[in-house]
Parts: sequence; C-alpha cells; structure tokens
Amino acid sequence: MALTQTVQKGGCAAKVSAAELRHILSQVQFPKPHRELLVDGRYFDDAGVYKINESIALVQTLDFFTPILDSPRYFGAVAAANALSDVYAMGGRPKTAMGILAFPLATMSSDTIVEVMQGASDVVAEAGANFVGGHSIDDDTLKFGLSVTGFVHPEKIWTNAGAKVGDHLILTKPIGTGTITAGLKRQELKENDMLDVIQSMSQLNNAIDFLSDDQINAVHAATDITGFGLSGHSMQLAKASQVTLKIESEKIPVFKLAFNCLEKKFLTKAHRSNADYTNESVQSDRLSILFKSLIHDPQTSGGLLLAVDPLYSPDFIRALKNRFQSVAVIGCVVELEQKSVIFE
Repeated sequence: MALTQTVQKGGCAAKVSAAELRHILSQVQFPKPHRELLVDGRYFDDAGVYKINESIALVQTLDFFTPILDSPRYFGAVAAANALSDVYAMGGRPKTAMGILAFPLATMSSDTIVEVMQGASDVVAEAGANFVGGHSIDDDTLKFGLSVTGFVHPEKIWTNAGAKVGDHLILTKPIGTGTITAGLKRQELKENDMLDVIQSMSQLNNAIDFLSDDQINAVHAATDITGFGLSGHSMQLAKASQVTLKIESEKIPVFKLAFNCLEKKFLTKAHRSNADYTNESVQSDRLSILFKSLIHDPQTSGGLLLAVDPLYSPDFIRALKNRFQSVAVIGCVVELEQKSVIFE
C-alpha cells in the first residue's frame, strides 16, 4: 500500500495555516505562566522550556502528521526526526519520546504500523533518547508523531528572539521537500527518485554534539524550517528578534529535483497559505516566480536556521560540514527595516 494515496495532505504541509493558527490562539485564555516557564508559545518558538533548577530545564514539544512517504519505515523515521528536531532547535538534547498514533484498523495491516514504529524507534535510538510509551486511537487515516522531552541548560537556550545585527544566517539542510513529496503523492515520482530528500528528512538536526561550547554560545537565535517554509519561519525569527534578515537566494541550498517539480506545479495548499502569511512582512519581488514558490515551500523535517556570531561562522561551518553536507551561510542580520525578511 502506498501510504501517500491514503490521505489528502502529507507531512508538515498538513499543518493548520500559520495565519489561522494565530487567529485561533489569540482567542484562548491560557493560564498565567509560572516564573519557571522560560519559553512559551508567545514567539512561535519550536518548543516550550521549563526551568527545573539552576543547571537543568525541560524542553517539551510534540509533532505528528499524515504520511509524506509511501514506505511505512521511511515515514516513521521522518516523523521521528521531525519531532526530535524541535528539541535540537532549542539547543537541547532529547531524553524521552512518546508515540502519538492514529491508525485505521479496518483498512491497514498491523504490519504497517510495526514498520512505522520501527522506523521511528531507530531514529529515537540514534538520538540517544528513550521510547517510553504513547497513545493510539482507531481513526480513518494514519497519523504518527512523537511527544518529546529534552534537557537544556537554562542559560544556553536557543530561541527565536535573540538574533543580533551582524549575525550570519546559517541553514543546515536544502529546501524543496514540499514540492518534491507533492510529486510523489501525484505518482509522478517514486521514492527511488528522491533518496537524497528522504535521507535529509530522516536526518537528526543534532548540531550541538558537533560544536564546541564557544560555538554553541555563538548561536544567538535558532529555529527549524518546517511547514511554514523558509519565508514563514525566518519571518517569525526576525519579528521575535526585532531585526531584519537579508537572505541571498543564490546561497540557499536546494534539492536537485525542486525546481523541476515547481515547474510542473507540484504544489500544496501550504504554498499559498505561506505566501499569504508572509505577504506584508517579506520582500521577494526580485526573485523569479519559481524561487518565490520555493521560499514558501512547506518543509518536513527541514534544517536549522541559525543566527550566529560572524566571528564564529567559518569554524561553525567547518564543524558541521561532515554531518550536514549542504550547510551554508545564506545571509545576515541587519537593523530593523520596513520588511522583516528581504530575499535578494
């Protein structure tokens, strides 16, 4: 069974649009935060952070979605890497993971979910975390993800809100997963055509284990690029930090199939909603039509976007190059201008 044919939307392209989500959340009266709550959803950070003591804070997140790939084991691996990424994006290390599973018992074999779970379990093990349980329901369509808890030092948290003027912007993975997986769903591509994309989406965003303490401290802001695209997530970082990001389009790493898929109009609803979400705050008029679609492309388990002290960025790139082969400096942080992000 080709899993992508069992759902209407797959991966992070299935997320509620950012604009709609903001509208919904603005109407909810949340509890008054504890003083130990160091990071909440105010700036659309990737996870919440709660201080336990002077040396440990909990990083908490969850992420789940419908199949983005046809092979159950690949899907499980990507879903796990995507959920674990939120902890890495906060500068933390994952410790425990719990599965979130919706499964159509009447139409799918239990062997399918065994494969999904095994793919996820392998990635959780690679992260050095423990798979401690979860919850499942009988549902019309397959959905899977993880709730993840990690640790971070309270004074070494990476957030959306710390980018400084002069910082270099570093992206660790190529973009284009949204249009390429849309091609798979349309059955215009096969998984063997996009093994580089599958490998990237399955790869842990673990950067901190390959960086020195000085390099970790040189990261002033961070996020991972997922369903709201490079445009949406960079805009959120810029607004939270009250700066403008200037991004050079020719320096953005791109998957080799991405432009071909965009030319064939392999698009998702998220391409349009991301463009609408960022329309007033992102300047992209100097880009080609295809590149405009690319910056709005919804990523699943995309790379980290890091605002890094420029004195450390050359060593930073060298430290990560063996792990993230496409890692690159794609722009810089400047004083706040009329637009939050300028694509040049």
